[in-house]
Amino acid sequence: MKILFIMYPWEKLNPKQDSTIRLVHEAVSRNHEVSLTCPQNLTIRDSVVQSFCRTIVLSEKVSDSMTVFHRTIQFQIGMRALQEFDVIMMRDNPPLDPLVLNFLDSVKDDTFIVNAIDGLRKANNKIYTAAFYDPDREMIPVTHVSKNIDYLMKVIEESTDDKMIMKPLDGYGGRGIIVIEKKAMANIRSLLEFYIHKVQGETNYIILQEYVHGAENGDVRVLMLNGEPIGALRRRPASGDVRSNLSAGGSAERHKLSKAEKAMCRKIGKKLVQDGIFFAGLDIIEGKLIEINVLSPGTITDINRLNGTKLQVKIIDFLESMVPDNKLPVGLLESEMIYEN
Repeated sequence: MKILFIMYPWEKLNPKQDSTIRLVHEAVSRNHEVSLTCPQNLTIRDSVVQSFCRTIVLSEKVSDSMTVFHRTIQFQIGMRALQEFDVIMMRDNPPLDPLVLNFLDSVKDDTFIVNAIDGLRKANNKIYTAAFYDPDREMIPVTHVSKNIDYLMKVIEESTDDKMIMKPLDGYGGRGIIVIEKKAMANIRSLLEFYIHKVQGETNYIILQEYVHGAENGDVRVLMLNGEPIGALRRRPASGDVRSNLSAGGSAERHKLSKAEKAMCRKIGKKLVQDGIFFAGLDIIEGKLIEINVLSPGTITDINRLNGTKLQVKIIDFLESMVPDNKLPVGLLESEMIYEN
């Protein structure tokens, strides 16, 4: 099987913590042909979508150490057509450049893409969660998305709670998430102006969300595969911080999903699969769905460590199950290849 990971730069990942390297390592260990590229490397040549790729070359036994694997793996560099890959796995950090999806549109009917292009169009930002159909407010906190400062000020003023969560629509890793309080109303308009007019000439959407009491104790991250939960952990915020994200200094604890949490995950999972979202991370606080990460959900390393599991095995098993056995390789486009460490 030929797998292409569209991801962040290989040199910049932390092998001790990163989730993508564990997926790459598992695929390579099974003798699949694995290539890596970044979104900016996508190109079109003679009406064929291609990318400058780094294909992993095995010269010796694959090390079990992620640090050694990351440091010593060798690559073959060349331009490759996307249509030759059996699987394309999106592992880039948000926000998603919508032009990347335009490049992938030409191969979406011939290559299994995780997550599906149409699904990523729907779900690559926080509007997807906010727009979930939940008329009884059983799963989704009351959420407002707008650029209109007067409207957002009115929402805050009319809130029955003294606190609300504010965050940018395209943020990730806990960036920009703050708690606002009514007692600081004199400063909120200025804060909204800063968030909305962050880039001169452009405006950003802002999310206002009801404050879920219990958030100070952290959240639950659940990894979903093909509509089912495969692993979870509880994230605790660092002292003096509202954010539970591990990248923002939070800590991870073992967590066993309750029956209610499992039922909620499966209900959400049906919607995810319908939309072509096969691998996702759910963030849940006190039974409420806060966010869905569909681009590069992490925490594989921590869930494995806390539970003695290898979630990457299940994920690569799934990819193998989705690829027909009779697809023939196409080969490299460039006859002369460059080798690098």
